[in-house]
Amino acid sequence: MNQAQQLTAEEIKSIQTSFVNKVYVWMGLALTITGIVAMRVADSGAFMGMFTGASSAMPFYILIAIELGLVWWMVSRIDSMSSGFATALFILYSALNGVTLSVLFYVYTSASIASTFFITAGTFGICSAYGYFTKKDLTSIGGFLFMALIGIIIATIVNIFLASSTLYWIISYAGVAIFIGLTAYDTQKIKNMSLELDADSEQGKKGAVMGALALYLDFINMFIFLLRIFGNRR
Repeated sequence: MNQAQQLTAEEIKSIQTSFVNKVYVWMGLALTITGIVAMRVADSGAFMGMFTGASSAMPFYILIAIELGLVWWMVSRIDSMSSGFATALFILYSALNGVTLSVLFYVYTSASIASTFFITAGTFGICSAYGYFTKKDLTSIGGFLFMALIGIIIATIVNIFLASSTLYWIISYAGVAIFIGLTAYDTQKIKNMSLELDADSEQGKKGAVMGALALYLDFINMFIFLLRIFGNRR
């Protein structure tokens, strides 16, 4: 806060722009890795057999558990790890996520995946721009969105057993709305965080990676929910 009070408006703008750009670069790199890995795995008939055979559930859920463990580890241990190690974990997570998301190429047509990706990119860009440029404080919606996300997760688990098509569509549309809000909220949070960190320090580098992880998760989840709505199944 003291540092921000001593800076001019132009200096604040420059610091925020530089930091947010670094976050976007890391996020873009992670999305690229995820996309390349997903397409390569989808093209590998032998490897895809792991996910489409009779015992497909086991390796898939093991990978999901590993991914969740990596994210939990990064978030809970970020203060004690180096920026290089945090970056390596982020890259590893994006690659593993590409493996699990390769299943989407088996469920949906490639054309609908591509078109939904561009819809997601446009929606994400608008929401992120809003979060960056708005003068409104979005802090108050953060807690609400987090609780709504917990509700969506619980509803998704319940619907595995209910198999309700109505609940499926409610979850899909609610999921899109939640991650639209989270994208704007996380972008503003990252922008504000830029004034609390030295971008070239260890803390600043780790902050950029964690910011990229937050936006990456927003993008991926928004994409999955939009694909449930617009995707054409094989």
